[in-house]
Amino acid sequence: MSIENPFYTPEFHGEYDLVSIGRLDLEDGGSIPDCVLAVATFGTLNESKDNAVLVSTWYSGTHQIWRDAYIGSEHALNPDRYFIVVVDQIGSGLSTSPHNASGANAGITMSAFPHVRIGDDVVAQERLLREHFGIESLALVTGGSMGAQQTYEWAVRFPDKVRRAAPIAGTAQNTDHDFLFTRTLIEAITSDSGFAGGEYTSNDQVQHGLERHARIWGVMGFSTEFWKLRVYAGLGFEDMDAFLAGFLQPYFTAMDPNDLLCMAWKWQRGDVARHTGGDLAAALGRITAKTFVLPISEDMFFPVRDHTAEQALIKNSELRVVDDVLGHLGLFSVNPEFMPQIDRHLQELLDTPA
Repeated sequence: MSIENPFYTPEFHGEYDLVSIGRLDLEDGGSIPDCVLAVATFGTLNESKDNAVLVSTWYSGTHQIWRDAYIGSEHALNPDRYFIVVVDQIGSGLSTSPHNASGANAGITMSAFPHVRIGDDVVAQERLLREHFGIESLALVTGGSMGAQQTYEWAVRFPDKVRRAAPIAGTAQNTDHDFLFTRTLIEAITSDSGFAGGEYTSNDQVQHGLERHARIWGVMGFSTEFWKLRVYAGLGFEDMDAFLAGFLQPYFTAMDPNDLLCMAWKWQRGDVARHTGGDLAAALGRITAKTFVLPISEDMFFPVRDHTAEQALIKNSELRVVDDVLGHLGLFSVNPEFMPQIDRHLQELLDTPA
């Protein structure tokens, strides 16, 4: 039985539309009988339908952070020029997810939710764009972290539809280290006795597991330099523990554990090379989009060297390092120097003929 969670409402995330794309058969078997995607749009689709930008979301995030920090007339993602479509990934808590599966999806609720891959998200997004909006070509695909994984999947799977790509702080092929880290995040949740095999009746029952999960994010989500320089003091927190208790823990404890696990499983297995029998060079060689690869300098999940190795395999691509002491969670645009860099790179990419 699905459960209520007031966090997953427009009150917290702003307005969005729910669009059914019908039955979605999944890469690893099983299906979502009625796959519903949460979609937020900004701007107007022009008559030729060639000004569309797709944004895909990251682990735990929704369209809300993109609306608040990345999109606006003062940004490269300018709704006065582009029709920007932000699609919340499957398992995000807004689109079809373990905790909200009901109606036609009642058979896959909670622990019965099937495994979903990055490729399933991209297939769903392509169907949404084509059938709901009539969009066949994208001026840009972008996203951060897991959104970057989806960006690469788009550029490899649908090269003729992607004119420009900007993966931010995420790689085309997940590493063993990232797999291990994410397994630790998963275990923090599932080891809570209140998790009850995924059949809890409220996220509050998994409070301790979600708190552990949040503290682990503190270890790797922010860089060693962030902690050494006590950057959290500039954010109004007295010490490290106050920051964890006042920033990270409230963020994650509001969320649904099964939804987080759904996304974590996807994250672990992000790999475009499965399209080419494990040959990453061959997979990235399919990309025809003008591509800017945008790592964050102090990112401990997806370090610059991993981005550099992949970027070297992509024709017509450039490496553009975003400098931010926060590390991976710089994606939340806490540092006032973050967005000007992102805007500069995205604007240059959008201004490049493709």
